[in-house]
Amino acid sequence: MANRFQSGGAVQSGYYLNPGRWAIAPIARDGERLPDGRGDWMRIPTIAALVLTPILGLTFLMFLPFIGFALFIAHLASPAVRVFRRSAADLAATVSPGWRPGEAHLTGKSEGAAPEEKGPSAGDEKLDALQKEIEARRGEE
Repeated sequence: MANRFQSGGAVQSGYYLNPGRWAIAPIARDGERLPDGRGDWMRIPTIAALVLTPILGLTFLMFLPFIGFALFIAHLASPAVRVFRRSAADLAATVSPGWRPGEAHLTGKSEGAAPEEKGPSAGDEKLDALQKEIEARRGEE
């Protein structure tokens, strides 16, 4: 029997703990489903559920004022954050170069440099000699 169960899965009766959500779910009958949401569930003994439930509740009550202050400060700071985020996005849009598909910018060459000429004209004599050698070897076979 596995010790971890997915959210929404059918399980046997008992108590199940979701450490990610700090929740305990009682399942009354076999085949009932665990609550949906994020995280995996672990089956725990009844005595563990009786001990953990008040501890989880007290922990929530202890941190509730801090959660309230954090939400209040975030609410007050959100307009300022939006202003700075919008101005930073506008600045980035004006400073960044335009994007042109198919153009390489990281080649290490300046725009005014002439393109390097490539092809068979650079070493025609060597290529001709190599071609003659290949043809001679094919003719020997």
